[in-house]
Parts: sequence; C-alpha cells; structure tokens
Amino acid sequence: MKKLTIIGGGPAALMLAAQLDTKKYQVTLYEKKKTVGRKFLVAGEGGLNLTFNSSVEELISQYFPSEFMAPIINQFTNGDLLSWLDTHEISTFIGSSNRVFPAHELKPIEVLNKILEHIATKKITFVLDTKWLGWNKEGHLCFKTLEAVKADIVVFAMGGASWKVTGSDGAWNKNFQQRGVSVQPFRAANCAFGVDWNKNFITRHQGKPLKNITLTYHNHFSKGELVISKFGLEGNAIYAISQKIQEKLLTEKSIVIYLDLKPSMTVDQIRAKYKSSQRAKVSAILKEDLHLDRTAIGLLKQCCDKNTFLDPNLLAPMIKCVPITIQSADLLDKAISSLGGISLNEIDENFQFKKIPNSYAIGEMLDWYAPTGGYLLQGCFSMGFVLAKHLNELESTKPQNRKVSFKN
Repeated sequence: MKKLTIIGGGPAALMLAAQLDTKKYQVTLYEKKKTVGRKFLVAGEGGLNLTFNSSVEELISQYFPSEFMAPIINQFTNGDLLSWLDTHEISTFIGSSNRVFPAHELKPIEVLNKILEHIATKKITFVLDTKWLGWNKEGHLCFKTLEAVKADIVVFAMGGASWKVTGSDGAWNKNFQQRGVSVQPFRAANCAFGVDWNKNFITRHQGKPLKNITLTYHNHFSKGELVISKFGLEGNAIYAISQKIQEKLLTEKSIVIYLDLKPSMTVDQIRAKYKSSQRAKVSAILKEDLHLDRTAIGLLKQCCDKNTFLDPNLLAPMIKCVPITIQSADLLDKAISSLGGISLNEIDENFQFKKIPNSYAIGEMLDWYAPTGGYLLQGCFSMGFVLAKHLNELESTKPQNRKVSFKN
C-alpha cells in the first residue's frame, strides 16, 4: 500500500481526504494549526456560502482562467456538491441571491464536523500543530518537531496568503521557488479598494451600504451591494471584478469605476420621474420619487459639481454613471482571498508538478481566481474531488506485480 501525504487542512484537502480510497493508500494529513478547517470556519462567520445556484456554464464563467477551471467544475459541479453534502446529512437552502448555505439550524462548525466524521471512518491519520519546512537532501518531507517523512505521493493544499490567522500565509512559496517552480506574487483579491473620500462625506456615511447597484469597469459588469468604508469601497459588487481592477493597478496609479445607482431605470425614465415631481428640492425628489437613500444622494453630491446636481438633464445620466476613482487595493491579510500562487503552467492536467515527481498541488495555492458567492469553496471542493478520482483510478490501472518463473 502506497503512502500518501496531504499537507494542509482546508476545504480542498478535506474533500481529497474524504474521497481517497484508503484500501489503496495509507493517508496522513499534516496541518500547521491545532485544528483543521480554520479558514472554512472564518468564511462562515458571515454565513457559510457553500456554492452558487446557477447553470454550470454560468458558474464556470465566474472563474479566471475559466479554461483551467472548466474541466474541474464539469467533473464536480455545484449540483454534485449539493448531492454530496446531502449524503453526509448537510442540508442546504438557496438564498434570495442564489447563494447556497447550510440549513438554518446548522452552524459552520457542525458542517465541518460532519465532514470530519466521514473522514474518520476512513482511518486517515491527522498530524496537527506541525509546520512543513521543505525537503531534505534525500527529497523527504521535513516538518517542525518531526522526523523526515518519506511518502510515495504528496499533495500540497496549504492555501493562499490571506487571513494569516487561519494559517494561510503563503510562506511555502520560497520552498517551491528553490525547486525551480514559478510562483506568482501574492496580491489581495475579494478585497476593499481605496477611495479618497471627502471628509464630510465619510464622517456621515462610513459603514453605510449602497444597495442594488450595478458597477461597471470597462466591459465588466457586476450587480450587488457596496459598503462605504473609511478606506474606500468593499462588498460583493466590487469583489466580483477585483481581479480585473488589480490587474490594471499593476501598471496604473489609479483607475475609474462607474456606479449605476438606479439600474432598473433608464436615463429618460429618471428625467421623466424628476420632471413630474411636485417637490422643489433636489434631495427630496431623489429620496421620495427616485427612492435613493441618503448615502446614494451624498455620493452624488461628492462626485458632481453644484450645476450638475441642480440640473435634471445633467443629473439623470450622472445617477446612471457615477465615477469613482480607485487608488489602491487593501492589505493582503485583510482580503478574503489572494491572487497569485503557483503558476498553472507548472502543473499538468491532473495537478501534478512537472518539476517535482509524484507531487501535486490543489486549492488556493494555485494561481486562479473566483469571486465571493460560493465560487471559492466550490472551486476548492471540486479540485479535491477531481484529484482523488485521478489518484484512485491511477492506482487501479497500474499492473499488479506478479512472480514469473523461468524454466530451463
């Protein structure tokens, strides 16, 4: 029986462990923290968004690069994940935004424990509170406080570089670079972006939401919600295009995004509503007739001059296209996830390193991107499932050793 080592204890690693055939592999999972699934639980603090309810084609379109993720998601779809969860007594419901969550009575820790209960039936060894340090001269795995470990197959699933408190600090990158593996620099993804707000505006509106807006950046569109922060803007609408913004900020000091505060109305409809109003004050018209809240109105005042604000012909298109200058991304450790990691051209179609024999990498260690909304967890779960399937089939298809006798 071959020895298979998993390094990391996040969603990708746990799905891999849950699916591996332990009649073929002796599996040991090493985790640097005292418990597994730390980032899984942190993600669940605001509601554990497991996946997104959409067609598979629409689901795949949210990933970058989609051509890398397509065959992975197609082998373990959002529907497959829901069926797998249900099999393990993790019931789910679809929220109003098509996000999928555990049933109301299930807390994130209970979801994690149900997954761990299943893994426990497979007699997989967990070694916790030990950090992977790299390889020794013989190519064996080195861990803090442990003797070197010799494994037939190694799967790395150590996460990206956001939320260091969960163990995802990206410190592993130096070990791989020393082996000649290309690792792209880490940058914040699904993060807040810096805006130079007017002091009066931020004093009044810090922490307030902008609901039901559409955000546009070049040819990229995102619907959802934003939150005004002292640093700038955060929320699912900007998270969805954070990869595109970050890509441009590599070469530009700032970029401009545009907010549509009334995506359900055209410019002409806004003008007609404005002109038919019986109210005299602009703010009253915006609030009572166009149903914009104080924060949206305050944003308009910050982003346009007095003449534009008082002229309905000029204000109507401004409502549909409020320019916001983005100056920077927030700190990496504050981001929900990270860009960068092991370059995808360093692995083959089965996640195996081209330069490190019998070694694989899955999860956020790899240089791929997904917005919030369940896409990150879905991607990690899919990778773990697909790699387990490959490894199980790989061992099944190998010819068995047979004794051959020769006669004179």
